[in-house]
Amino acid sequence: MPHRPIRSLVVVLMLLLAACQTAPQRPSPETPPFELRVLHINDHHSRLSPDDGRSLVLDGRTVQVSFGGFPQLASAIAHYAADAEHVLKLHAGDAITGDLYYTLFQGEADADLMNQVCFDAFTIGNHEFDFGDLGLQRFLDYLSKRTWDCDTPALGANIVPKAGVSPLGRFGRHDYIQPSIVVERGGRRFGIVGVTVAGKTMASSSPDPGTVLTDEEKATQAGVDAVRRQGVDSVIVLSHVGYRADLELARRVSGIDLIIGGDSHSLLGTEFEAFGLSPEGPYPTRVEGPDGRLVCVVQAWQYTWALGVLDVAFDGGGRVRECTGRSVLLLGEDLRENGPALEGDARRAVQAAIDGSPNLMQFPPDPAAERVLAVYRDKLRELSEAELATVPQRLCLRRVPGQHDRSRDGAPGCAAATDAGGGHAQAVVAEAFLAQGQRFGGADIALQNGGGVRNGIAPGSFTAANAYLVLPFKNTLVRLDLSGTEILATLEDAIDHLLSDLSANSGAFPYAAGLRWRLDLTRPRGAGRFSKVETWNGQRWEPLD
Repeated sequence: MPHRPIRSLVVVLMLLLAACQTAPQRPSPETPPFELRVLHINDHHSRLSPDDGRSLVLDGRTVQVSFGGFPQLASAIAHYAADAEHVLKLHAGDAITGDLYYTLFQGEADADLMNQVCFDAFTIGNHEFDFGDLGLQRFLDYLSKRTWDCDTPALGANIVPKAGVSPLGRFGRHDYIQPSIVVERGGRRFGIVGVTVAGKTMASSSPDPGTVLTDEEKATQAGVDAVRRQGVDSVIVLSHVGYRADLELARRVSGIDLIIGGDSHSLLGTEFEAFGLSPEGPYPTRVEGPDGRLVCVVQAWQYTWALGVLDVAFDGGGRVRECTGRSVLLLGEDLRENGPALEGDARRAVQAAIDGSPNLMQFPPDPAAERVLAVYRDKLRELSEAELATVPQRLCLRRVPGQHDRSRDGAPGCAAATDAGGGHAQAVVAEAFLAQGQRFGGADIALQNGGGVRNGIAPGSFTAANAYLVLPFKNTLVRLDLSGTEILATLEDAIDHLLSDLSANSGAFPYAAGLRWRLDLTRPRGAGRFSKVETWNGQRWEPLD
């Protein structure tokens, strides 16, 4: 009996000593201020080569120019990293699917190019699950190849693979996907928490049965709390939930300092209005969190077209004191005006406009990244040159008709041409699906969501490569028997989803062949929002029965 109090005292002392040894160091207000540069991209969707891009208004001219390409992006990242003492390089998801580079190489080309940059963290996007857990595992295996001396962590605090079944998480462990990581720069510790859009991933991608994505806000708060308990100075949420949802996370989740976002393909920076583009908000967007913190929210458009350059000043306690920066569009040198190359004084004036803007940059391709890309580019050249048809005029891309939609095709004349009826490319795809359905199933109508069509169709030669750019996802046509009531309910459901958040859900807008309607978005569901819904009987239009 006399020994028990002594033994208990020893145990208590040992626990106290252990606690003292492992307790994290909390940020101190006396700690000197700190500056960090975050270089970030999102949604590159396997668009590894320079892209036709969009039109820009430069020196009063509507000029066409190629955008991006991973070798130019790698050069840009190296350039902006060299200008800062402390740098993080982050990718906010949807690296794969969307181009022939994925169709042919199943993520290996994307991983090899990403490894030329060596991102400090990568958040899983919804399209990373397009080919199930095994497809994602394959991509992450490519991304962690030791041959490149780069092992980018993959994050997803709300991704729960089925333990013992999913190749992503054996025996309950996140073997491939971590909820968060802690990195150090200049003696400061940063917690990075990843979060992935849940509903869209579960509904529209293909996670394995048993793999689930939990509520984004709850998972983010839990992830932030977890890294805060590790004594980090500041917290970054690397998000793939969309710009508007990011703003809500900033307002509702305590303890966040920065949100680096993706998913909605949002161009931020009011400066871009002068170039004929339609930004969704300022870069960075400043929000006050529920704990009074300043939270800086950013995103960097899409397809390696842009690089986000965010400069953040933290106070001694790790809170954001100020954030500045910009999205930088990466332009080629192929300046054109409605086809022909610009020359002489016109070219010099346009080039001067580019050189005079910090938001427009032209970098030579990074040599190492260019050599890696060349291996894959040569392999797909044969498919790219197989001509299927000749297109007489531009078929414009547009997800939602009307001025409120910012997904307009940037080709000359496309904005006005698609205001009333929406995307020409989407309409043609629906017609093609109906034709195929009539061959193999006796279909009466075809439905296609606007977001499933990813590219406008340029005049001239239409190749197999162009077809894959228009329809990059390996979807399957499905034949259903539906009543007229079910068809109308489907249309109404699509618009309900669209109106819940136009920024994130513009891809839900329905396009059809063999079916037409009038739509008034100001009316509620079932109260005349859809009118004059008609089907084509082979000879004439008649009311939907």
